[in-house]
Amino acid sequence: MKPLELDGVARFKYLTEVALPQRAREERWPLRLDHCFKRVCLDYAFGGEWYGFIAKPAERNLHGEALLRAVACAEAILQAGWPLLETLNRQSLLYRGKLKR
Repeated sequence: MKPLELDGVARFKYLTEVALPQRAREERWPLRLDHCFKRVCLDYAFGGEWYGFIAKPAERNLHGEALLRAVACAEAILQAGWPLLETLNRQSLLYRGKLKR
């Protein structure tokens, strides 16, 4: 099955574990690891620290509108690149109290 034919959690995993890390390596983004992409997209999908909304592991518990938002986030990052990822990462870090406003 081709990556574009994937949907749901499989699409989310492909984007965050394969497509985004590959682009990050190629373009030398400061964030390059799959768990960082997952954190950013899941936090975006829930509007806060994702594990406050669903149980771990996310891939087993992610569904519905939140899944659609997480996939859309990953696809947007893949298309827009580092400027969007930087913005979303800052927001994720703010949710976690790891970045001052």
